[in-house]
Amino acid sequence: MDKGKYKIGIVDYNMGNLASVKNAFDKIGTKAEIVSVPDKLKNYDKLIFPGVGAFGDAMEHLKTTGMDEAIKEYINSGKYVLGVCLGMQLLFERSEEFGAHEGLGIIEGEVVRFDKEKVGAHKIPHMGWNKMFFNKKSPLFNDLDNPYLYFVHSYHVVCDNKYVIGKTIYGYEFVSAVNKDNVFGFQPHPEKSHNAGLKILENFVKV
Repeated sequence: MDKGKYKIGIVDYNMGNLASVKNAFDKIGTKAEIVSVPDKLKNYDKLIFPGVGAFGDAMEHLKTTGMDEAIKEYINSGKYVLGVCLGMQLLFERSEEFGAHEGLGIIEGEVVRFDKEKVGAHKIPHMGWNKMFFNKKSPLFNDLDNPYLYFVHSYHVVCDNKYVIGKTIYGYEFVSAVNKDNVFGFQPHPEKSHNAGLKILENFVKV
């Protein structure tokens, strides 16, 4: 497969970290462009929905710009989407981060803060390298074996196990990767996870 023939859209909703994502695709030889105009999403073969920031602020920006409905339409078209970190969390129905906030509702579930008692001596936010354990087969895991990936987050997803393809332990087990139909979500940052992360992005391009 020619990775260079695909054009990836990196969704810009004012939440940062876009340049790192674009650089990662450059490294694997795939064209990626940052897109902030909702009407232009349909011009891309696949979308990356990244982000670092607050859930409520992100949803407000998505709704104000019309990007929320554009993303839903894109997903309904059957094209593939990968949400990363905050981008993954926004795919769910709601979050308790700084109050109650409604998400995009693409995947059933919610976003909750790490339980201080259960994480024990671990600090919140969960920051640094940790292992992802695959609990289901996924094309995004091809040529990978429970890799160490880079995490930065204080909240994590709680959802039905039917959507869960990867888990990670930080004092207790939490969901770190999901898949529903043509939508994937990763809590860690592939663009910051060296060779293993680049492989995940390359596998996404090949899906």
